[in-house]
Amino acid sequence: MAVRTGRCAPRREIRAYSRAAARLTTVGTSDEKTSRSRHMGELKLGYKASAEQFGPRELVEIAVLAEEHGLESATVSDHFQPWRHKGGHAPFSLAWMAAVGERTKRIQLGTSVLTPTFRYNPAVIAQAFATMGLLYPQRVMLGVGSGEALNEIATGYTGEWPEFKERFGRLREAVDLMRALWTGERTDFDGQYYKTVGASIYDVPKGGIPVYIAAGGPLVARYAGRAGDGFICTSGKGMDLYTEKLMPAVAEGAAKAGRTVDDIDRMIEIKLSYDTDPELALENTRFWAPLSLTAEQKHSITDPIEMEAAADALPIEQIAKRWIVASDPDQAVEQIKPYIDAGLNHLVFHAPGQDQKRFLELFERDLAPRLRALG
Repeated sequence: MAVRTGRCAPRREIRAYSRAAARLTTVGTSDEKTSRSRHMGELKLGYKASAEQFGPRELVEIAVLAEEHGLESATVSDHFQPWRHKGGHAPFSLAWMAAVGERTKRIQLGTSVLTPTFRYNPAVIAQAFATMGLLYPQRVMLGVGSGEALNEIATGYTGEWPEFKERFGRLREAVDLMRALWTGERTDFDGQYYKTVGASIYDVPKGGIPVYIAAGGPLVARYAGRAGDGFICTSGKGMDLYTEKLMPAVAEGAAKAGRTVDDIDRMIEIKLSYDTDPELALENTRFWAPLSLTAEQKHSITDPIEMEAAADALPIEQIAKRWIVASDPDQAVEQIKPYIDAGLNHLVFHAPGQDQKRFLELFERDLAPRLRALG
């Protein structure tokens, strides 16, 4: 892969964003990186905006409430299709981010996660996030992942859904291209999957956009540690995954890049069904039954109707296993604390119920003070 960058478009090849070097390069000037890293180790509490469950206007209002209730980030899922057909939603994540940005003042906004490799051209994603970075300075991040067939097949991807090796290769190349474009220089990019010719993004925030890399295993976690401004994972998969695989891999990748895990925002989406009514706390998880399907099912089913049918056949006990289900605040915090102890500093809470206002009120009253005391 060759990348040529320069204001005057010189005709020599520059390897500054080659595969090896780009993995070591995170966005920002040295002063900005130092300032950013000072805050990476601090405990932060965020909100997961579930675009698969709520329409765009309601989801904007919920995010505004999240800021009012003291949360520090709101990350949104980026789905073309939801996990279930009946009652499902799939508003466009970037339009939602802009709307929330206009209605809020301090909350960090980002995707968790977006796939910049199939239905999107990474150059266009780089342009979109550069624009939002200027509109909402120091508030925008781009969370990326390797993709799901559910969202990409429906929009025209032909052939068999690619194996992980190709999806991971596309992701790395997309990140390289976006960072090259965020320099603001003319970019000739000649990759295996993506190409640009004399491409420039004319409106770019100083330092570009922080890239958070989602990982479910050590290979991508190592890449996140080496090349990411942030790392994203999800809860409910057994603590050994986090303590023995993911976090050590992030640390290993960071060390290879000459930095530490404290230079990286370590985000986890915590699946939390908390309500003072224990029956409601359990029942609220039912909408998200698709999360309890096997990885093979989630990667092979491309129709929300089929996904819903498979998920609704699961018993509530199996569905709830992916969630921290609690009605006592101390018990809830006791189950959240191991993730903090594992080294994850940015806790983004995904609540499954329809009444998100109730969840935010209960969270601020019962859980936030206890969690902040741990930080």
